[in-house]
Amino acid sequence: MTSDIAAILAIDGIATGAVYALVAIGTVLIFTVTRVIFIPFGDIAAFTAMTLAALDAKRFPGTGALVVILACLATLIEIISLVRSGELRLLPRALSFYLLLPLAVVGAAWLVMRLDPPLAVRLLLALMLITPISPLLDRIVFRPIADGTVLLLLTVSVALHFALVGLGLLFFGPEGVRTEPLTSLSTEFAGVLISGQTMLIVIAALVFSGLLYLFFDFTLVGKSLRATAVNRTGSRLMGIRPARAGTIAYLLGSLMAGVSGILIAPVNTVFYDSGFLIGLKAFVGAIVGGMTSYPGAAIGAVGVGILESFASFESSALKDVIVFSLLIPILIWRSLASLHSEEEIEE
Repeated sequence: MTSDIAAILAIDGIATGAVYALVAIGTVLIFTVTRVIFIPFGDIAAFTAMTLAALDAKRFPGTGALVVILACLATLIEIISLVRSGELRLLPRALSFYLLLPLAVVGAAWLVMRLDPPLAVRLLLALMLITPISPLLDRIVFRPIADGTVLLLLTVSVALHFALVGLGLLFFGPEGVRTEPLTSLSTEFAGVLISGQTMLIVIAALVFSGLLYLFFDFTLVGKSLRATAVNRTGSRLMGIRPARAGTIAYLLGSLMAGVSGILIAPVNTVFYDSGFLIGLKAFVGAIVGGMTSYPGAAIGAVGVGILESFASFESSALKDVIVFSLLIPILIWRSLASLHSEEEIEE
């Protein structure tokens, strides 16, 4: 391996790791607020890539039908919950959020697609169609068992992933997709050619990470999410609703997964089931941060991307084995470094 090859592999690894970083940060965000290890996070990213590919081909994506079905299920479950609790006064708001708003998004996307929109509008439409999916899944799957153990939530999350894989095959088909690069620019740095797509990926990861930092530190909603992550019972006593905080976390997570899918679509062929590996590799990065630290998750995800890049050069067939083998020493290190009290274990 020459220094030039090493530089190329490092740049490619940083770009891949930047995408994993967005997924890892979103995974940590949802986990800290809701205690759910959201395994389908990578599926949302893959669905975004396939949605954008369908929009580029001037076809209305299956995401629209998926959102409509999920909206109807979430609305039905919310109505049943309100009837049981005797809070029918909240019915108009529930109908607006779980039914009318998602249907309006799908309808607006369908109308705009008839006008043959430019690339920037198609990117916006893809994000609009993807964003409602995670909050709707939260209401259908996780909200009814919100007080369950972390193990139960993880088991349900894994089952939800397999359900989404089947839905992905149904709505998107078995063919892989790859979209056009978002930019054709390139530059040379230290004798190494860097594509504009690579620079865009890294810049997008930095920008969204910075916006997330500003959101948590300088907005009331962000501070309420942090309070819920630190202590759910205490935040409830302060007037913060954990359910609403969880919905906001899923919205932000879905948006970050959407951005990840848009960034990765031009550089990798994405299939309906490609999201699992994306999410799992990002999860390895999140584990580095202990599932609590956003900077730690980002650094770990970039490290995973670099390791995958060099591993693929040495042995493309074993690159995933090498990456996932990293989990073993990390989990051992985390287990030895973390102090657990009896109260935490019982909780």
